[in-house]
Amino acid sequence: MTTALAQRGEDREAVRTARRTRRPAASRPSWSSLLYVAPALAFFVVFVVVPIVQSVRISFYDWDGISVATPAGLSNYTAVFTDADLREALGHSLVLLVFYAALPVLVGLLLAGAMSRIRIHGLTVLRAVLFLPQILSSVVVAVAWRGILADDGPVNSALRAVGLGSLTHTWLGDFGTALPSIGLIGTWVEYGLCMVLFLAGIATIDRSLYEAARLDGAGAFREFTAITLPALRPQISIALILTITFALRNFDLIWNTTRGGPGTSTTVPSVFVYQDAFQDRALGQASALAVVLTVLILVVVGVVQLALRERPDRDRRKGVRA
Repeated sequence: MTTALAQRGEDREAVRTARRTRRPAASRPSWSSLLYVAPALAFFVVFVVVPIVQSVRISFYDWDGISVATPAGLSNYTAVFTDADLREALGHSLVLLVFYAALPVLVGLLLAGAMSRIRIHGLTVLRAVLFLPQILSSVVVAVAWRGILADDGPVNSALRAVGLGSLTHTWLGDFGTALPSIGLIGTWVEYGLCMVLFLAGIATIDRSLYEAARLDGAGAFREFTAITLPALRPQISIALILTITFALRNFDLIWNTTRGGPGTSTTVPSVFVYQDAFQDRALGQASALAVVLTVLILVVVGVVQLALRERPDRDRRKGVRA
């Protein structure tokens, strides 16, 4: 009987050990689940990964797309970094970062902060109207604004109507105003996306934090800087990544408004990629420029993520000091 009890105790201990070491069903690899993602994965590989690899390969050749390609070594990349026109275009992209990224984030924060505090009838409709530019096609936006900013367009007509005819311009045809005009169009397109992201982030903030701040005598500005803004760090990071990517790769908005003109005052790297590939038939140089532009976007996005990532230790120390 003693032996039977000992055996039973060993069996129970073995069952407990098996239960502790048994992996949950959710964590077990299920090869059948891969079948659900296989179509999307195949689409991604065929239409994203393969073209990227092909672009990198072509960037080391001189090729017009028809004749036999000849090896070019690093000459295409050397041309990218030594081209004065391309450096000017990159400078234009950096200027557009202010209009396409910084201003939309700032305007989005102001609108989201105001909308989170006010309660008026029709606020949902107002949000939809403000977000509308984001869902419009870039070609539609470009054509519409090209008419709005024309010499006989609504902007100049309004200036003449109020006696400010001296301020009228051919906004997209003047060397001094073409780039800022395109930048403001980009601001108009992108601020709605930032606003919606920030409104979603504000909705997740614990309302008791605002109540405690009001009890301490904090005003609207103090609530925004001390509670809302720190809590929106993830949304600000996402907004900056999306808007910076749009600014650096933007092509259709510029091409359909100014085609890089007047002169080269609104050229950006993506315009040179198009011209090299489809006008000059220099696919190797176009691929090299596209690769460099992609790396630049990844670097800038990485810097933004590092700058805005959450640091629990630092935030905890700030909370202790507060």
